[in-house]
Amino acid sequence: MADVEDPPLPTPRPRRGVMDVLSALKEPKVAVMLVLGFGSGLPFMLIGNTLDFWLAELGVKLATIGFLSWVGVAYLIKFLWGAVVDRIPAPFVGGLGRRRGWILLSQIGVGLGLVGMAFGGSRHDIALLAGFAVFTGFAAAVQDTVIDAWRIETASNPDELGLLTGAYTLGYRAALIATESLILLVATRLGWPLAYVLYGCAMALAVVALLFAREPEQADAVMAAKSAEVTTHPLRTAFDIVVGPFVVFFRSHGWKMALLMLGMITLYHLSDYLRGPMSNPYYKALGLSKDTVGTVRLTIGLAGSLIGVAAGGIASVRFGSKPTLIVGAIFQPIAIAAFALLGWHRGDFTLIGGPVPITAFEAIMAVDAFAIGFSGVALVSYMSTLTSLGYTATQYALLTSALAWTGKTLKGFSGVFVEGLQHGRSLLDAYALFYLYCGLIGAPAIALCIVLALSRPKPAPSDDSLGLNAGA
Repeated sequence: MADVEDPPLPTPRPRRGVMDVLSALKEPKVAVMLVLGFGSGLPFMLIGNTLDFWLAELGVKLATIGFLSWVGVAYLIKFLWGAVVDRIPAPFVGGLGRRRGWILLSQIGVGLGLVGMAFGGSRHDIALLAGFAVFTGFAAAVQDTVIDAWRIETASNPDELGLLTGAYTLGYRAALIATESLILLVATRLGWPLAYVLYGCAMALAVVALLFAREPEQADAVMAAKSAEVTTHPLRTAFDIVVGPFVVFFRSHGWKMALLMLGMITLYHLSDYLRGPMSNPYYKALGLSKDTVGTVRLTIGLAGSLIGVAAGGIASVRFGSKPTLIVGAIFQPIAIAAFALLGWHRGDFTLIGGPVPITAFEAIMAVDAFAIGFSGVALVSYMSTLTSLGYTATQYALLTSALAWTGKTLKGFSGVFVEGLQHGRSLLDAYALFYLYCGLIGAPAIALCIVLALSRPKPAPSDDSLGLNAGA
């Protein structure tokens, strides 16, 4: 029997320093990703926590505010939108390409939906406001799905994928700051309806960025080839569209490892999801004005987010995604639980005196922004490595659906939870316990991240071994 040579060891990836990462941000592709990330993040808070602030000022009950957080239900089934955009060209604008066409349609939908919410809010018609919020959520979910696919498919190597992920996250976080903080200052002066109109018009920035984006030709060719099978293998194509991405994912990683990945992703941001609908009502109960909350978010919060995003991106490149995941999983629940201190102290208080005093609210917001930014980059970087060409949108949407499903389902009961904790306690004590419990819920995610880091991944099989190639 002939001797079999050992396979060559993989060449280790070079470690990237901070200046290496920053210098690559001059690439046009990265700049486009930054603005597309901003457009992707723009509607998220406007149909979520920021909408809750508006509803609280309208006198809507906490339980109702919690239930209305379900207007973002479209994010829970992003894998269905992924199957659509992976196989069906965008109507009317198909000449732009499969990815760019769907991005444009979804961007227009988000802009129109936000303007519609302004119309419903100006008439104090909660049902109409909620209806337009649901429409915006569906358009936003499609936009997220396609932009995620474009980000992964347009990267030419793992390092560039890391840079694009960092740029996307930075733009997304900037949009969250603009829609969580800056909008509070705008709404104080112009009112909520006009503020929503302005933010709906801001989607034009993302549309302009799209015009400079290039269609990922290799992925487009794969998707076109799969779509062409409809005429010759209709049953096979139906299977490939609906079941194929899941089969590839589970067989590529092994079903045990795949379930472990999905479990970890499901629990990773659960603490943040649960506290979301109650954040702005909590600040209102603490006696913090919109100007105060908006200013702190826009200054200290923005700085903390930027530093957290940068630190998460650099850590992912230098130390790997799994160690970074563990650190993010630890940071996040600690930062969220820290908000309980404000409730127990019956409001904000001076933490550090002197010429430039720092209050507890400011310090906690800075830590929270850093932790969320860091953990967000860590998770997105990790999930981006788990997809297969030709199924990118569907598989990544599967991962993000797993991320959102439990959190977005349970957060609808957050108002009921706080009201239940209030029995025999003050409202601020109930809020404090709620934030403490939200922090404790992060413990299982830490454990699963550690198990995942210690597990050995299964070698990825070829498409032929999966039985998904034409004629198999």
